Amino acid sequence: MIGTAYAQAAGSATGGGDTLMGMLPIILMFVIMYFIMIRPQMRKAKEHKTMLETLQKGDEVVAVGILGKITRLSDNYLTLEIAPNVTIQVQKAAVTTLLPKGTIKDAQ
Repeated sequence: MIGTAYAQAAGSATGGGDTLMGMLPIILMFVIMYFIMIRPQMRKAKEHKTMLETLQKGDEVVAVGILGKITRLSDNYLTLEIAPNVTIQVQKAAVTTLLPKGTIKDAQ
């Protein structure tokens, strides 16, 4: 009923090098992904954090697509004047761009 089973010959002593060569493309792919995707994203996040820490009253910014001037700052929120006597409150993290002074007057 049950046939005779034969063991396969054991691998040669150089089999370890074949495993490394087989994994080399995968390792290389992870290294390339790090330099193409992960590292630039970390650098951009660091620049955004630095920009948020340097915000001051009177700066002109774009937050959530809205152009405004900062009138008040707190730890997590800021108040933007988007038109004369019209203010809104947004989270600091919502600020995407710090604009040069005088941009609002040029936009009107």
